[in-house]
Amino acid sequence: MLALKRIVTVTVMVYLLIALLFLLFPAVRSSIAGIGGGAPGPYQERDFFMTLCWIGIVILGLHLVVENLDSTLLRRSAAQQDNRINELKAKLYDVQAPASRPTAAPAVAYPTADEARLRDTPPTPPPTTY
Repeated sequence: MLALKRIVTVTVMVYLLIALLFLLFPAVRSSIAGIGGGAPGPYQERDFFMTLCWIGIVILGLHLVVENLDSTLLRRSAAQQDNRINELKAKLYDVQAPASRPTAAPAVAYPTADEARLRDTPPTPPPTTY
């Protein structure tokens, strides 16, 4: 895919350079347009530019398709690699989880009403959980 992308990119750059050459230098344009023969002067250049336009449409369309295809393949590859990374993390967590599990916290003993009276302190209710 990378080779196709590079070939199409180089083709687009060469086409743009040739198109600029024809647009900026009328002598080159008229000499190249005259090679085909057939029609008189202005019609030769019109047909030449029409052909140049169609070639550009095809090449730039091909460039657009190749770029989008490459982008799609790269996104798919990145998603597959992310999934693989997540699977490996899950396996690593499963292997390390039994060794690092915390033990249960010691239970807090709240004094009963009788014990609180013995200490002359009001009883504290156990905390409420929601």
